[in-house]
Formats: sequence, structure tokens, C-alpha cells
Amino acid sequence: MKKLILILIIFLALLSGCSDSRPSELYETAKFEELQNNKEHAVQLYEEIVEKYPGSEYSKKAKDRLSQIKMGPKRDIK
Repeated sequence: MKKLILILIIFLALLSGCSDSRPSELYETAKFEELQNNKEHAVQLYEEIVEKYPGSEYSKKAKDRLSQIKMGPKRDIK
């Protein structure tokens, strides 16, 4: 578990140098939070994507994930 978190932190640190990668970073982090059964934080991150990056491809993906989370236990994370 600690290795997974460390890998995620390193991955996010590498991506932080690219300004256009912020919605991508948020989306990947939200997916990770879902996998860790932290749906509340995942929802917060998806909502942040929708609010701050409405025209991005990640906004649509985030809206889809929010709908699926609200519908129930389906775990098909893309």
C-alpha cells in the first residue's frame, strides 16, 4: 500500500510541471480515490474538474463518473 501511494505521489509530481495536465492529474487522483473506497473525496475532485475545466475532455469523463457513482456500486472506471 505504501509503495502504491509513493508511486502515485511521484507520478503526480512528474505531471505537475505541465500546466495543461491539471485536469488529468485531478481525474487520475479521483479514480485512485474511488479504488481506495474514498468516494467522498473522488466526488469532490470530479466536481472540481467540472467546475474549473468545463471545456476539457476530463470534464465529460468526470460528469460520467459522478453519474455512475450516484447510480450505485458499478465499478467500471475508465
